[in-house]
Amino acid sequence: MESVARPLPNPNLNIRTLPSSSPRGSFTVSRVTFDQWRNRPRLRAGRHRPVAAVANPRSEHDVVVVGAGIIGLAVARQLLLSSDLSVAVVDAAVPCSGATGAGQGYIWMAHKTPGSETWELAARSKQLWEELAESIRDQGKDPAEVLGWKKTGSLLVGRTLEESYMLEERVKLLNQAGLQAEYLPASSLHLEEPALEIGKEGGAALVPDDCQLDASQTVAFIEEGNKQFNSQGRYAEFYNDPALSLLRSSCTQTVEGVQTSKNNLYAKRAVVIAAGAWSGPLMQSLIVQPNLLPNIPVKPRKGHLLLLENFKDLQLNHGVMEVGYIDHQVFTSSTRSFTPGAVEDDDNLSSISMTATLDVKRNLLLGSSRQFVGFSREMDESIVKRIWDRAGEFFPALKSLDNKIDKIRIGHRPYMPDGKPVIGPVPSLPNVFLAAGHEGSGLCLALGTAEMVADMILGNPITIDHTPYSVEGRFC
Repeated sequence: MESVARPLPNPNLNIRTLPSSSPRGSFTVSRVTFDQWRNRPRLRAGRHRPVAAVANPRSEHDVVVVGAGIIGLAVARQLLLSSDLSVAVVDAAVPCSGATGAGQGYIWMAHKTPGSETWELAARSKQLWEELAESIRDQGKDPAEVLGWKKTGSLLVGRTLEESYMLEERVKLLNQAGLQAEYLPASSLHLEEPALEIGKEGGAALVPDDCQLDASQTVAFIEEGNKQFNSQGRYAEFYNDPALSLLRSSCTQTVEGVQTSKNNLYAKRAVVIAAGAWSGPLMQSLIVQPNLLPNIPVKPRKGHLLLLENFKDLQLNHGVMEVGYIDHQVFTSSTRSFTPGAVEDDDNLSSISMTATLDVKRNLLLGSSRQFVGFSREMDESIVKRIWDRAGEFFPALKSLDNKIDKIRIGHRPYMPDGKPVIGPVPSLPNVFLAAGHEGSGLCLALGTAEMVADMILGNPITIDHTPYSVEGRFC
């Protein structure tokens, strides 16, 4: 099995690609070297003292954003569009090389719960995504070509009477919250998705206005827009340049910026940590005395996603997700799903729940898995098989195909035990802001998160209640 190295370091994402010269069923492995990032120079905890800047090139910005995933780039975009501040984005790798690039790209409300603490943020974010797609259309461009945007609608499906009853109740809640939603019994569902098999007792919640996008296309669009501010001296990128420490004033101890492996980036207004699953460990490594910080319990939750390129053996009209996915978003060793759907494994707290989408390039994406195995990037063949087998239970046509998987995406979702991202200032470092812990909803929640962070930095009224996401009161 040949190993092909990526040209750039990538701490989060592993993509395994089946080359055209290889027989079906064999994979080459695209591996990245994490050791360089992990073993980067760090400051040891000790007596409290300001961090002295080493003799790196110096640059000054209003805001420095650490993390070039969808959250970090969206925060930069929002600041550039809504103010005259200058922004620098720094990352240990390159955009779309972490959880963002490994995701499925759905902008859905079907699996969100009205009245929950993340509902308003999800609804606001979806509204902003729809407005962005419409603005692209107003410019005479096709959002499908620019963002990979598709308004396919989503189906949340169940196969038992218990799940069907749950879905009927969910449809009522979604309708009461102002969303268009419809319950479909198995007979009606077959007309919508002939290839989908859920049995006579099953049913589905259809949310016709749910959408999806392509993460790489969307990130490229946002980054291109950010770069338009280069000529004004308002935007800069520092990639393949890991953050090493926070720069602090020798007089006031105020955070003044970020020291990277190659640069000293001074931030006159704020530093934003948006490093996904790395945000918690990164915060600890950036501070001389990490014990002074609240413990932000964001941790990596590994996921596999199967990609079948230009897939024509199965017609898929909507995005599809089994109802068990909802319960596996928040999962601890002391809790279990209350639905019989989806598959769990106590050995590493892994779970498999079926998701299926067809993107604008006719790539079929099948998921999804969740594992607590640290920052491991290795492909787990047993997980891949379980995802494929689970998808086959819902789409029997897949069972007759002999391993047509072309790529396997592997990434680390930034998991928070209470199921909510952490967004807002760090109490002991008031000009340092966190925007992390979105688990599998980073793309979906990105624009609402960016708006919230920008409003906090600019002192604007906050559009929605940010209290559920704050550091204070949850971790300190």
